[in-house]
Amino acid sequence: MSLTNRYDFVLLFDVKDGNPNGDPDAGNLPRMDVETGHGLVTDVSLKRKVRNFVAMAKSEQPPYEIYVKEKAILNNQHKRAYVGVGREDMLAGDDKKRKGGDAVDDARQWMCRNFFDVRTFGAVMSTGINCGQVRGPVQLTFARSINPIIAQEHSITRMAVATEAEAEKQEGDNRTMGRKHTVPYGLYMAHGFVSSFLAKQTGFSIDDLDLFWQALAQMLEHDRSAARGEMATRGLYVFKHDSELGNAPAHALFERVRPKLKDGISVPRAFEDYEVAVNGANMPAGVTLTRMC
Repeated sequence: MSLTNRYDFVLLFDVKDGNPNGDPDAGNLPRMDVETGHGLVTDVSLKRKVRNFVAMAKSEQPPYEIYVKEKAILNNQHKRAYVGVGREDMLAGDDKKRKGGDAVDDARQWMCRNFFDVRTFGAVMSTGINCGQVRGPVQLTFARSINPIIAQEHSITRMAVATEAEAEKQEGDNRTMGRKHTVPYGLYMAHGFVSSFLAKQTGFSIDDLDLFWQALAQMLEHDRSAARGEMATRGLYVFKHDSELGNAPAHALFERVRPKLKDGISVPRAFEDYEVAVNGANMPAGVTLTRMC
């Protein structure tokens, strides 16, 4: 069933003694707004976790395959689309670019039907073998911490070395020193948007939307690693509009979810140090608020 409503949503999640999203251009330090000290997690990082959850939950079977995944060769997926629509003739020359036409449109629709992340987030599929471009109905902002964070650096030791040359250099000590970066605690908020108009173009359905909500609620439970510490979804607040165009501005709805430190707490170290005020009273006409988790 296709979408007939606009949705806006607020996602709250936290991290304890972990690195929620390292910056490779800064030695993998936790991402941060250098002017305010607030922590950041990119939309790309959040989408990666959604993709991983859907791949796990649906065993990467159509229509829930994942297009952007680890070690994927994207042009190979484009080839599958042309084969799937019976246009193998368009593949003369493996890397030949197609200029457009019905075959590209058919390939783009095939990609949307088979790949969850294409019909959800969109994709640029015009590299090499051309399957066109898709603008996804679901969009996410960067997540930003409610309060400034600090990034702690820890020295770590591995009681082994990688090569015999290293062992000889250390005269048998055989240890490797390294660094690890963590945030002691941070509560992060991201905003998101779902367009029913774009959903119709990609085939994003009500079932897809329900799976997306499930992914946001549970994705961190299946993304554990020593580097990430303890991460958990703490709230998912969904504003549903009665109309496709929407019944209120998104920013006005987002302002109704207000996490803040409890009185007497100056340095947060747990979710319990916050209170989340949610103004669900006197909602704009045509908008309903649902807490999904």
